[in-house]
Amino acid sequence: MTQSSTLPLDGIRIVDFTQVMLGPCATQMLADLGADVIKIERPGSGDLSRNFFGETSEEAMNNAVFSSLNRNKRSIEVDTKSDVGRQMIYDLVKVSDVVVNNFRAGVMDRLGFGYDTLKKINPRIIVAVGTGFGETGPYSHKGGQDVLAQAMSGVMEKTADPSIPQSIYPTTLCDYAAGMHLVQGVLAALLAREKSGVGQKVSVSLYDSMIAMQMQEAAQWSKHKEVLNWAAMPLTGVFDTTDGAVVVVGAFKVNPLQDICNALEINDISPQYPDLASQRKNKPFLQDLFRKTFATNSTEYWLTRLEDQDLLCAPVRTLGDALDDPQTLINDMLLNMDHPVLGEMTVVSSPVHLSDAPVTIRHTPPRLGEHTDEIIREFGLQSEAGKVAV
Repeated sequence: MTQSSTLPLDGIRIVDFTQVMLGPCATQMLADLGADVIKIERPGSGDLSRNFFGETSEEAMNNAVFSSLNRNKRSIEVDTKSDVGRQMIYDLVKVSDVVVNNFRAGVMDRLGFGYDTLKKINPRIIVAVGTGFGETGPYSHKGGQDVLAQAMSGVMEKTADPSIPQSIYPTTLCDYAAGMHLVQGVLAALLAREKSGVGQKVSVSLYDSMIAMQMQEAAQWSKHKEVLNWAAMPLTGVFDTTDGAVVVVGAFKVNPLQDICNALEINDISPQYPDLASQRKNKPFLQDLFRKTFATNSTEYWLTRLEDQDLLCAPVRTLGDALDDPQTLINDMLLNMDHPVLGEMTVVSSPVHLSDAPVTIRHTPPRLGEHTDEIIREFGLQSEAGKVAV
């Protein structure tokens, strides 16, 4: 970042109660954009991600999973159930812009930090909430988790082929989607406050985010009672080669089947299966033909043949392969940092690239309570040790 640049959220202060994935990925993006994010952590244990591996050593409490989600934040240990701790939060709210949490519905109210309470302390405060299923309704008090949202939203039910068992999507798709929706809500609320002068409540849920991601499928089902499953299209699939695997998307072309036949050096069977309906009906035959042919040569060979036909295709790679790819580096998707506990490490950067405000490491992921004394002094908070002057 050039010294003359100002980060977009410079001057915005966020009180961050979040933990694990949904909330921390949201507040990390806000921190990357320049917000002063003060992470509220339980004394002695902190964010649940600090105990991801069930160990309590300093290295374990600052593990790679936690570190991937908490850069550019400051950590303060607060006993939110004590009178002193509760007052510390209230005093922080008075000088802050946003309060974020991803607890179950009702937890913040029971702690004394619900929206109705906080807006009396600071009418400009924005309270952002991420839950599993929403704050009201039959599932509002159900424990929210990525895998549960996959299952209950209908995402998990669909597979590329009926013979493939339903399974858990291996990346935290719901958490990240909901986290990014939470960022959108906070930014919109900050813009609205510029006009109205008052804050508001922002709510997202894992469940809603997964329903929203199926907007095309939902419309097709609502209108025609037809299941739209992009992974099950007849000319699309993942196919093993002699040294790996390739994925082919047989769509968005005038005659993709003819082009696939040309790439695979097989007889053109497109006249026998001229439309999507006939291709769907004969999908097992087509997929078996593709599978047997791809198995005869290398990934590189087939990618060259497919690309010559301008077909959408790619190699199936490991995460390590992707991280080592020049495109990943060119896109500035990796950040190197010298962690005070873990040492040199690389984490994923933000996918949002601003030309005048690239992401930098202003604060390494904090050790538990690392900034407690600093924050107490900065804001003149009442602590267990008594009032500390600004």
